[in-house]
Amino acid sequence: MDSIAPLAQRMPYTTAFPKALGTGLLISTSRPITAELRGEMERFIDEYEHALSRFRADSLVAHIGNAEHGGHFDFPDWAGPLFDLYDALHAATRGAIDPCVGEDLIRLGYDPALSFTVEADAGERLGVLHGRAVWGRDVVRSSGTTLVTRSPVHVDFGACGKGYLVDSLGGLLTDSELSRTSHVKSAETTNPTCQSSTSDSKRESAAPEFVIDAGGDLLARTNKPIRVALEDPDDPSCAVGVALIGDGAFCASAPSRRHWEVAVNEQTHLAIHHLLNAIDGLPVQQTEAAWVAVQSASFGDYPTAVADGLATALFVADPNELRSVFVFDCATLDADRHATISAGFPGRFF
Repeated sequence: MDSIAPLAQRMPYTTAFPKALGTGLLISTSRPITAELRGEMERFIDEYEHALSRFRADSLVAHIGNAEHGGHFDFPDWAGPLFDLYDALHAATRGAIDPCVGEDLIRLGYDPALSFTVEADAGERLGVLHGRAVWGRDVVRSSGTTLVTRSPVHVDFGACGKGYLVDSLGGLLTDSELSRTSHVKSAETTNPTCQSSTSDSKRESAAPEFVIDAGGDLLARTNKPIRVALEDPDDPSCAVGVALIGDGAFCASAPSRRHWEVAVNEQTHLAIHHLLNAIDGLPVQQTEAAWVAVQSASFGDYPTAVADGLATALFVADPNELRSVFVFDCATLDADRHATISAGFPGRFF
């Protein structure tokens, strides 16, 4: 089959989670996902949102924001690597990436009610520069997955969170497929009539192959690469380029899908979006879009979380500084539509 044949031909089975993280999630596979595995994924998505979604009133994140005197908040063990990643991004960007930016997002109107109404005094209270809480100082990790606060803190794990969920679901899918492979190998061992050619065929067919698409965050485990369009940040119906992705993660970040306008007066409207610099709490204006490719071999179980976080970090940090900590390839498009592409980026612009 052609290496860039349509995904629907190569992986005709689609499993959809339309409400996951508010944006929906699709899993494409070469064979159907079992009802048991789908149920396991649904349960994990609910557990994930119950812990980390600031849009759920019953989440741990919401409790942190409502705790008048702070407290100790115990997250599931699986959250440990996510917090590790935020520690690394916070340090690498000198605080420009910070989960405590959730407070700034709320003041700018990206609140749980999606009011898109900027608070009247927002300009005097945004960012670290105006005294907003800081990750590692006002939210302290204890025993790996316990967060300790002394006052209400609104945290937002959106920079890496969607990618982390994708990786977690990919892990469930891989574990399920590997379990199926072990059953095949066990049958081959106990059945003397199995020929070597048949065994090789079964092992190849049992290899886990899938693509998870979470609205701009992709995790691909494929034998041949897939073609991915680079969406035009000014027109989501168009592409500015194309990339080929195989075994790894590919994430995009742009303000085009989550932006709103605020009327300063009758003549002036201010464009607001969700990609903020945590230092001043303001939407970044110099960058239009960023794309990041991370190989699975580089980050083991969490390549999509890393790519997701870096796609946001490129709005507030120099890629060369990020490369001192992370291994990745990237492309960015600035406000003047000038593209910058790293040497190993697996795509091109038109």
